Amino acid sequence: MEVTGTHIHYYFNCRRQLWLFANGINMEQTSDTVYEGKLIHETSYERRAERYREVEIGPVKIDYFDKNNNVIHEIKKSSKLLNSHIWQVKYYIYIFEQAGINGVTGILEYPKEHKTEEVLLSEPDRVYIEELLVEIDKLIHEEKCPPLLNKPKCKNCSYFDFCYTNEA
Repeated sequence: MEVTGTHIHYYFNCRRQLWLFANGINMEQTSDTVYEGKLIHETSYERRAERYREVEIGPVKIDYFDKNNNVIHEIKKSSKLLNSHIWQVKYYIYIFEQAGINGVTGILEYPKEHKTEEVLLSEPDRVYIEELLVEIDKLIHEEKCPPLLNKPKCKNCSYFDFCYTNEA
């Protein structure tokens, strides 16, 4: 299985979410939170489409890539999950490097918060991503689904109804 940016994001957010997604249980199509994120992506930088293109490279889909400056732009709804967003963009940079495109950097954009975060990939990050890919492969092929996190962030997850059906 090819690892996508969603796999990376879910790995850092919730191992159960990753396992469910990787094993064909996708709840995002009915999630208001996911819909709101897509709406923010589509409406926040309307003129950007004239200059930048959405790019698919290998297993990943990049929101916008500025090929003149080698910058990946990733738009997110909220910075609450900043660490998972950073690693998702680092993974995108890694994928570009694997395709022979070097010198790429990233920018996380949070339009609702009027905030941006620059993302760079270091040599230790590359080593960690290699280890991460092995760990993700191992996790998604486990026989049993990981246990619930039961954290406050679960309330906003697209898998909430699935995870908490018949729960007290």
